[in-house]
Amino acid sequence: MALEDIRQERVRKLEVLRERGEDAYPADSHRTHAIADAAKKFSALAKSKKTVMIAGRVTAKREHGGATFFDVRDASGQIQALAKEDVLGGAYQLFLDSVDIGDFLQVSGTLFLTKREEKTVEVSAWQMLAKSLRPLPEKWHGLQDVEERFRRRYLDLVMNEEARERFQTRAAIIKAIRDFHEEHDFLEVETPMLHPIPGGALAKPFVTHHNALNTDLYLRVAPELYLKRLLVGGYERVFEIGKCFRNEGVDVSHNPEFTMLECYAAYWNEQDMMGFVEDLFVALAKEFNKKGEIEADGKKIAFKKPFGRVTFKNLLARYALISDYERETRESLATRARQFGIEVGTHESKAKIADEIYKKICRPYLVQPTFLTNHPLDLSPLAKKSPGNGEEVRRFQLVAGGVELTNGFSELNDPIDQRERFVSQEKERERGEEEAMRIDEDYIEALEYGMPPAAGLGIGIDRVVMLFTDTKNIREVVLFPTLRPR
Repeated sequence: MALEDIRQERVRKLEVLRERGEDAYPADSHRTHAIADAAKKFSALAKSKKTVMIAGRVTAKREHGGATFFDVRDASGQIQALAKEDVLGGAYQLFLDSVDIGDFLQVSGTLFLTKREEKTVEVSAWQMLAKSLRPLPEKWHGLQDVEERFRRRYLDLVMNEEARERFQTRAAIIKAIRDFHEEHDFLEVETPMLHPIPGGALAKPFVTHHNALNTDLYLRVAPELYLKRLLVGGYERVFEIGKCFRNEGVDVSHNPEFTMLECYAAYWNEQDMMGFVEDLFVALAKEFNKKGEIEADGKKIAFKKPFGRVTFKNLLARYALISDYERETRESLATRARQFGIEVGTHESKAKIADEIYKKICRPYLVQPTFLTNHPLDLSPLAKKSPGNGEEVRRFQLVAGGVELTNGFSELNDPIDQRERFVSQEKERERGEEEAMRIDEDYIEALEYGMPPAAGLGIGIDRVVMLFTDTKNIREVVLFPTLRPR
C-alpha cells in the first residue's frame, strides 16, 4: 500500500475515534509508573493486583481471536500488554478499529506473567494519547538510507536502540566533564554567541546582520576571548560548554555547528593544564570501564597516567620524514604535501602546510593518549612563546585513537605581543587566508588592564563522544547535523 493510502486509512481511524467522542490528542495523561519502574516493582505490583497506568508508543501488535497482545515502549523500556474482548467489551472493538503501530496509548491494568514468563499488563482500560498518521519504518530494515537517518533523526531514535544509547552516552559524557570542572572549583559561565569581531580560533566565520544596530555580527568560532576577559575581571577559573560555528566543509569529522568546552585557570601554565587533562580523561574513561580502557576501531586505548608526549617537529620527523623543519621552506613543504596527496593553497603559510601534513600523515599513528607539544608560532596566535625559541609556543594537543580531543596552551597575556600577533594575522588575511584572525582592539584594551598568567583548554565534545562510542562519523553523535538541502 502506498504511503498516502496508509495515511488516509489512519486519518479514517482518527475520525472513528472522534465519532465515538474520543480525543485522540488529549493534553492530560495519568500514568502511575514508567515502564522500567513497573518492571522493577513487578513482583509486588502483580501480587497486590494493584492497577497501574503506563503510557508509551505501540511498537508491535499480535491478534489472537478475541485477544490482542501488543508492545508498549516509553523512554525507560518496553512491556507487553494484553487487550481482551471479554474484559474490555466494546472498547476492544474500538481498539481493533483505531489503534496502529506507532500510536501513543495510555493503558490501565494489572500485571501478570504469561506461560512464557513474559511480564505483561492485562488491560482493563485504554486511551489514545496521540494518533500516528504515518507508519513507522519497517521493523527489521528501518531507515536504510544513512542520510535519511540524519534528516529524520526522530525516526532513527524510534527504530534504532543503538542511536538512542549513543545520545544517552553523550549526555553522560557532558555531565561527567561538567561535574569534573565544578569539583575543581571552575565556575560555569555563558558568553555571547554573536561577536562584533570573530576571534579565538583560526576559522572562517558565519556572518549575519543586526538590523536595529545596522551592523554585521559573527556567530562565534570560539568563546576564548570573552572567557579571558573574565580573568581580567577577577574570576580565576571559568568554563563554558556551548555551540561554536565555523563556515567550513562537512565531512566525517567536521560539522559547521559543534559543541566545545573551553576553560581557563589563572596562575596555571600549560603543564598544569596537561595534568588536569590527564586526570579528567582518566576519570572519564573510568566512568565507562573501571580499568580506564575503551575500544575504538578495533584497538584498545588505555587512559592511564602518564600520557605519552611528543613534539610537533619530532612527530613530523618520525612519520613524514621531515627531519629538519627549520631548514624547510614554504615551497619545499608544499612540494612534500603534494606528494602526500594534500592540496596546497597559494596563501597557506609554511606552518599551515606542516599542520596539514601532520593531520594526514602523522596523527593517525597516535593511538594511545599522547600530548603533542611545541607547535609553530604561526599556528597559535594566542599562546605564549616557548622560552629560548620564539618560533614555538607553549601549546599542547591531546590525541587518542588518531583523533584530536583537546587543545590548550599557556595564554598570551602581553598586550604588546598580542597586538603584533593580530597585525601579523591581519596581513595573512589580506593575502587571502580566510581563517586568519582580525585585530580585536577591545580585547587588547582588556589585556592592558592586566590578565594574570593563565592556561586555557578547549575540548571538542563531539569528537570525544565519537571516540568513546567507537563512531566514525560526527553526524552519528550530533542529533541534527547540518545537511545539504534536498
